[in-house]
Amino acid sequence: MQELVKPENRKSTPKKANLKIKTQIDYVKKNYILYLLILPAIILTIVFKYVPMYGAVIAFKDFSPMKGIIGSDWVGLKHFTSFLTSPNFMQIFMNTLKLSSFELIIGFPIPIILALMLNQIRRAKVKKNIQLVLYAPHFISVVVISGMVFLFLSPTGPINAILSIFMDKPISFMSNPDAFRSIYIWSGVWQGAGWASIIYVAALANVDPQLHDAATVDGASLLQRIWHIDLPTLKPVMAVLFILAAGGIMAIGFEKAYLLQTSMNIPTSEIIPTYVYKRGLQAGDYSFATAVGLFNAVINVILLVFVNQVVKKLNEGEGLL
Repeated sequence: MQELVKPENRKSTPKKANLKIKTQIDYVKKNYILYLLILPAIILTIVFKYVPMYGAVIAFKDFSPMKGIIGSDWVGLKHFTSFLTSPNFMQIFMNTLKLSSFELIIGFPIPIILALMLNQIRRAKVKKNIQLVLYAPHFISVVVISGMVFLFLSPTGPINAILSIFMDKPISFMSNPDAFRSIYIWSGVWQGAGWASIIYVAALANVDPQLHDAATVDGASLLQRIWHIDLPTLKPVMAVLFILAAGGIMAIGFEKAYLLQTSMNIPTSEIIPTYVYKRGLQAGDYSFATAVGLFNAVINVILLVFVNQVVKKLNEGEGLL
Protein backbone atom coordinates (compact mmCIF):
# COMPACT_ATOMS: atom_id res chain seq x y z
CA MET A 1 0.00 0.00 0.00
CA GLN A 2 2.80 2.42 0.84
CA GLU A 3 4.47 1.82 -2.53
CA LEU A 4 1.20 2.62 -4.31
CA VAL A 5 0.55 5.82 -2.34
CA LYS A 6 3.99 7.38 -2.78
CA PRO A 7 3.87 7.69 -6.60
CA GLU A 8 0.42 9.23 -6.42
CA ASN A 9 1.65 11.81 -3.96
CA ARG A 10 4.61 12.58 -6.16
CA LYS A 11 2.39 13.12 -9.18
CA SER A 12 -0.18 15.20 -7.32
CA THR A 13 2.36 17.54 -5.71
CA PRO A 14 3.33 19.38 -8.95
CA LYS A 15 -0.34 19.60 -9.91
CA LYS A 16 -1.20 21.17 -6.55
CA ALA A 17 1.71 23.60 -6.87
CA ASN A 18 0.67 24.60 -10.39
CA LEU A 19 -2.93 25.00 -9.29
CA LYS A 20 -1.82 27.21 -6.38
CA ILE A 21 0.29 29.40 -8.69
CA LYS A 22 -2.59 29.68 -11.18
CA THR A 23 -4.95 30.67 -8.36
CA GLN A 24 -2.55 33.38 -7.21
CA ILE A 25 -2.15 34.72 -10.75
CA ASP A 26 -5.92 34.83 -11.18
CA TYR A 27 -6.24 36.67 -7.87
CA VAL A 28 -3.67 39.29 -8.96
CA LYS A 29 -5.45 39.76 -12.30
CA LYS A 30 -8.78 40.18 -10.56
CA ASN A 31 -7.45 42.73 -8.06
CA TYR A 32 -4.82 44.44 -10.20
CA ILE A 33 -6.17 47.89 -9.26
CA LEU A 34 -5.18 47.29 -5.64
CA TYR A 35 -1.68 46.26 -6.66
CA LEU A 36 -1.36 49.40 -8.79
CA LEU A 37 -2.23 51.46 -5.72
CA ILE A 38 0.64 50.00 -3.68
CA LEU A 39 3.08 50.07 -6.63
CA PRO A 40 4.44 53.59 -5.81
CA ALA A 41 5.14 52.52 -2.22
CA ILE A 42 6.93 49.39 -3.45
CA ILE A 43 9.05 51.41 -5.89
CA LEU A 44 9.97 53.97 -3.21
CA THR A 45 10.90 51.19 -0.81
CA ILE A 46 13.14 49.51 -3.39
CA VAL A 47 14.82 52.77 -4.43
CA PHE A 48 15.43 54.20 -0.95
CA LYS A 49 15.78 51.01 1.14
CA TYR A 50 17.14 48.20 -1.01
CA VAL A 51 19.26 49.96 -3.63
CA PRO A 52 21.38 51.80 -1.00
CA MET A 53 22.17 48.43 0.61
CA TYR A 54 24.82 48.03 -2.08
CA GLY A 55 26.81 50.67 -0.20
CA ALA A 56 27.25 48.23 2.70
CA VAL A 57 30.17 46.74 0.78
CA ILE A 58 32.14 49.84 1.86
CA ALA A 59 32.45 48.18 5.29
CA PHE A 60 34.77 45.58 3.73
CA LYS A 61 36.92 48.06 1.81
CA ASP A 62 39.24 51.01 2.44
CA PHE A 63 36.82 53.34 0.71
CA SER A 64 38.19 56.33 -1.14
CA PRO A 65 35.79 58.81 -2.80
CA MET A 66 38.35 59.25 -5.60
CA LYS A 67 38.49 55.50 -6.39
CA GLY A 68 34.81 54.80 -5.80
CA ILE A 69 33.27 51.71 -4.25
CA ILE A 70 34.47 49.29 -6.93
CA GLY A 71 37.99 50.70 -7.18
CA SER A 72 38.66 50.83 -3.43
CA ASP A 73 40.92 48.17 -1.88
CA TRP A 74 39.28 45.13 -0.28
CA VAL A 75 40.27 44.68 3.39
CA GLY A 76 37.74 42.09 4.57
CA LEU A 77 36.85 42.24 8.27
CA LYS A 78 39.54 44.75 9.16
CA HIS A 79 37.15 47.52 10.24
CA PHE A 80 34.91 45.13 12.20
CA THR A 81 37.95 43.82 14.08
CA SER A 82 39.15 47.38 14.70
CA PHE A 83 35.80 48.35 16.21
CA LEU A 84 35.39 45.20 18.32
CA THR A 85 38.89 45.53 19.75
CA SER A 86 38.77 49.30 20.34
CA PRO A 87 38.99 50.44 23.99
CA ASN A 88 35.62 52.21 23.91
CA PHE A 89 33.67 49.40 22.16
CA MET A 90 32.15 47.93 25.31
CA GLN A 91 31.19 51.35 26.68
CA ILE A 92 29.46 52.44 23.46
CA PHE A 93 27.76 49.06 22.99
CA MET A 94 26.47 48.91 26.57
CA ASN A 95 25.33 52.55 26.45
CA THR A 96 23.26 51.75 23.35
CA LEU A 97 21.88 48.53 24.81
CA LYS A 98 21.01 50.05 28.19
CA LEU A 99 19.39 53.16 26.76
CA SER A 100 17.31 51.14 24.28
CA SER A 101 16.36 48.46 26.82
CA PHE A 102 15.28 50.93 29.48
CA GLU A 103 13.34 52.91 26.89
CA LEU A 104 11.52 49.72 25.85
CA ILE A 105 10.86 48.51 29.40
CA ILE A 106 9.56 51.87 30.60
CA GLY A 107 8.03 53.23 27.40
CA PHE A 108 6.19 50.14 26.13
CA PRO A 109 3.60 49.63 28.92
CA ILE A 110 2.74 53.32 29.43
CA PRO A 111 0.71 53.72 26.17
CA ILE A 112 -1.25 50.59 27.14
CA ILE A 113 -2.04 52.06 30.55
CA LEU A 114 -3.07 55.36 28.94
CA ALA A 115 -5.36 53.55 26.51
CA LEU A 116 -7.02 51.59 29.33
CA MET A 117 -7.54 54.80 31.30
CA LEU A 118 -8.95 56.65 28.26
CA ASN A 119 -11.29 53.73 27.61
CA GLN A 120 -12.91 54.28 30.99
CA ILE A 121 -13.88 57.89 30.19
CA ARG A 122 -17.52 57.88 29.10
CA ARG A 123 -17.95 61.56 28.18
CA ALA A 124 -16.84 61.90 24.56
CA LYS A 125 -15.96 65.60 24.78
CA VAL A 126 -13.76 65.17 27.85
CA LYS A 127 -12.07 62.16 26.24
CA LYS A 128 -11.28 64.10 23.06
CA ASN A 129 -9.80 67.01 25.00
CA ILE A 130 -7.57 64.70 27.03
CA GLN A 131 -6.47 62.91 23.86
CA LEU A 132 -5.63 66.26 22.25
CA VAL A 133 -3.36 67.14 25.18
CA LEU A 134 -1.69 63.71 25.11
CA TYR A 135 -1.15 63.66 21.34
CA ALA A 136 0.16 67.23 21.00
CA PRO A 137 3.80 66.58 22.07
CA HIS A 138 4.19 64.09 19.22
CA PHE A 139 3.98 66.93 16.70
CA ILE A 140 6.81 68.89 18.34
CA SER A 141 10.13 68.32 16.56
CA VAL A 142 13.02 66.58 18.30
CA VAL A 143 15.11 69.75 18.06
CA VAL A 144 12.45 71.76 19.92
CA ILE A 145 12.02 69.01 22.52
CA SER A 146 15.79 68.96 23.16
CA GLY A 147 15.82 72.75 23.49
CA MET A 148 12.95 72.59 25.98
CA VAL A 149 14.84 69.96 28.01
CA PHE A 150 17.93 72.17 28.18
CA LEU A 151 15.78 75.15 29.13
CA PHE A 152 13.80 73.42 31.87
CA LEU A 153 16.82 71.62 33.36
CA SER A 154 19.33 74.45 33.17
CA PRO A 155 20.77 75.82 36.45
CA THR A 156 18.50 78.87 36.06
CA GLY A 157 15.51 76.93 34.73
CA PRO A 158 12.12 76.32 36.38
CA ILE A 159 13.06 72.87 37.74
CA ASN A 160 16.02 74.25 39.65
CA ALA A 161 13.91 77.23 40.73
CA ILE A 162 11.54 74.79 42.46
CA LEU A 163 14.39 72.69 43.89
CA SER A 164 16.08 75.84 45.26
CA ILE A 165 13.38 75.88 47.95
CA PHE A 166 14.88 72.70 49.37
CA MET A 167 18.51 72.95 48.18
CA ASP A 168 21.25 75.55 48.50
CA LYS A 169 22.71 75.31 44.99
CA PRO A 170 21.27 74.35 41.58
CA ILE A 171 21.80 70.94 40.00
CA SER A 172 23.48 70.75 36.60
CA PHE A 173 21.35 67.95 35.15
CA MET A 174 22.76 68.04 31.62
CA SER A 175 26.32 67.77 32.88
CA ASN A 176 25.59 64.72 35.00
CA PRO A 177 26.24 61.42 33.14
CA ASP A 178 24.04 59.50 35.58
CA ALA A 179 21.04 61.69 34.77
CA PHE A 180 21.27 61.41 30.98
CA ARG A 181 19.36 58.13 30.59
CA SER A 182 16.50 59.28 32.81
CA ILE A 183 16.24 62.59 30.94
CA TYR A 184 16.31 60.86 27.55
CA ILE A 185 13.76 58.17 28.44
CA TRP A 186 11.20 60.28 30.30
CA SER A 187 11.27 63.10 27.76
CA GLY A 188 10.61 60.43 25.11
CA VAL A 189 7.73 59.01 27.13
CA TRP A 190 6.19 62.47 27.45
CA GLN A 191 6.55 63.08 23.72
CA GLY A 192 5.42 59.72 22.33
CA ALA A 193 3.26 57.84 24.84
CA GLY A 194 0.02 59.60 23.92
CA TRP A 195 0.47 59.06 20.21
CA ALA A 196 1.51 55.42 20.72
CA SER A 197 -1.71 54.77 22.64
CA ILE A 198 -3.88 55.46 19.54
CA ILE A 199 -3.67 51.91 18.22
CA TYR A 200 -4.61 50.49 21.63
CA VAL A 201 -7.56 52.86 21.93
CA ALA A 202 -8.72 51.74 18.47
CA ALA A 203 -8.44 48.08 19.49
CA LEU A 204 -10.42 48.68 22.68
CA ALA A 205 -13.18 50.34 20.64
CA ASN A 206 -13.96 46.89 19.20
CA VAL A 207 -14.77 45.43 22.62
CA ASP A 208 -18.47 44.62 22.93
CA PRO A 209 -19.92 46.83 25.74
CA GLN A 210 -22.27 43.96 26.65
CA LEU A 211 -19.25 42.00 27.90
CA HIS A 212 -18.53 44.72 30.45
CA ASP A 213 -22.21 44.98 31.36
CA ALA A 214 -22.45 41.23 31.90
CA ALA A 215 -19.25 41.20 33.96
CA THR A 216 -20.53 44.07 36.10
CA VAL A 217 -23.79 42.23 36.75
CA ASP A 218 -21.76 39.18 37.79
CA GLY A 219 -19.92 41.33 40.34
CA ALA A 220 -16.61 41.83 38.52
CA SER A 221 -14.58 44.82 39.66
CA LEU A 222 -13.01 47.36 37.30
CA LEU A 223 -9.59 45.70 37.50
CA GLN A 224 -11.11 42.28 36.87
CA ARG A 225 -12.93 43.57 33.76
CA ILE A 226 -9.72 45.13 32.46
CA TRP A 227 -7.76 41.93 33.12
CA HIS A 228 -10.26 39.47 31.63
CA ILE A 229 -11.84 41.56 28.84
CA ASP A 230 -9.66 44.50 27.75
CA LEU A 231 -6.19 42.98 28.01
CA PRO A 232 -7.06 39.80 26.03
CA THR A 233 -8.35 42.11 23.27
CA LEU A 234 -5.06 44.02 23.25
CA LYS A 235 -2.88 40.89 23.42
CA PRO A 236 -2.36 40.37 19.64
CA VAL A 237 -1.64 44.07 19.08
CA MET A 238 0.74 44.14 22.04
CA ALA A 239 2.61 41.10 20.68
CA VAL A 240 3.18 42.65 17.24
CA LEU A 241 4.20 46.06 18.58
CA PHE A 242 6.52 44.51 21.15
CA ILE A 243 8.28 42.47 18.45
CA LEU A 244 8.73 45.59 16.32
CA ALA A 245 9.98 47.61 19.29
CA ALA A 246 12.35 44.89 20.49
CA GLY A 247 13.61 44.25 16.95
CA GLY A 248 14.75 47.86 16.76
CA ILE A 249 16.25 47.87 20.22
CA MET A 250 19.69 48.83 18.87
CA ALA A 251 18.27 51.29 16.33
CA ILE A 252 17.84 54.05 18.86
CA GLY A 253 17.27 57.53 17.47
CA PHE A 254 20.41 59.50 16.67
CA GLU A 255 19.02 63.04 16.64
CA LYS A 256 17.84 63.30 20.22
CA ALA A 257 20.86 61.56 21.73
CA TYR A 258 23.18 63.84 19.79
CA LEU A 259 21.24 67.00 20.65
CA LEU A 260 21.17 66.17 24.37
CA GLN A 261 24.85 65.25 24.40
CA THR A 262 27.33 67.49 26.19
CA SER A 263 31.05 67.14 26.82
CA MET A 264 30.30 66.15 30.43
CA ASN A 265 27.70 63.41 29.86
CA ILE A 266 29.49 61.60 27.01
CA PRO A 267 30.33 58.56 29.24
CA THR A 268 26.63 57.59 29.08
CA SER A 269 25.36 59.53 26.04
CA GLU A 270 27.81 58.22 23.44
CA ILE A 271 25.92 55.49 21.59
CA ILE A 272 26.52 53.65 18.30
CA PRO A 273 24.53 56.08 16.07
CA THR A 274 26.33 59.16 17.44
CA TYR A 275 29.66 57.33 17.19
CA VAL A 276 28.94 56.43 13.55
CA TYR A 277 28.09 60.07 12.78
CA LYS A 278 31.29 61.37 14.33
CA ARG A 279 33.56 58.79 12.70
CA GLY A 280 31.80 58.79 9.35
CA LEU A 281 30.73 62.36 8.59
CA GLN A 282 32.92 64.40 10.92
CA ALA A 283 36.14 62.37 10.71
CA GLY A 284 35.56 61.10 7.16
CA ASP A 285 36.28 57.45 8.05
CA TYR A 286 33.45 56.11 5.88
CA SER A 287 34.49 52.45 5.84
CA PHE A 288 34.84 52.19 9.59
CA ALA A 289 31.53 53.98 10.19
CA THR A 290 29.77 51.69 7.69
CA ALA A 291 31.20 48.64 9.44
CA VAL A 292 29.90 49.86 12.79
CA GLY A 293 26.47 50.58 11.31
CA LEU A 294 26.36 47.13 9.66
CA PHE A 295 27.33 45.49 12.94
CA ASN A 296 24.46 47.35 14.60
CA ALA A 297 22.01 46.18 11.91
CA VAL A 298 23.07 42.54 12.32
CA ILE A 299 22.49 42.74 16.08
CA ASN A 300 19.02 44.18 15.36
CA VAL A 301 18.13 41.28 13.06
CA ILE A 302 19.30 38.72 15.62
CA LEU A 303 17.25 40.38 18.37
CA LEU A 304 14.20 40.57 16.09
CA VAL A 305 14.30 36.84 15.31
CA PHE A 306 14.95 35.93 18.96
CA VAL A 307 12.14 38.08 20.35
CA ASN A 308 9.75 36.83 17.67
CA GLN A 309 10.42 33.22 18.70
CA VAL A 310 9.91 34.05 22.38
CA VAL A 311 6.64 35.86 21.69
CA LYS A 312 5.45 32.95 19.53
CA LYS A 313 5.89 30.57 22.45
CA LEU A 314 4.19 32.92 24.90
CA ASN A 315 1.40 33.87 22.48
CA GLU A 316 0.35 30.38 21.39
CA GLY A 317 2.27 30.36 18.10
CA GLU A 318 1.31 33.87 16.95
CA GLY A 319 4.23 36.05 15.94
CA LEU A 320 5.33 38.50 13.30
CA LEU A 321 7.65 36.27 11.26
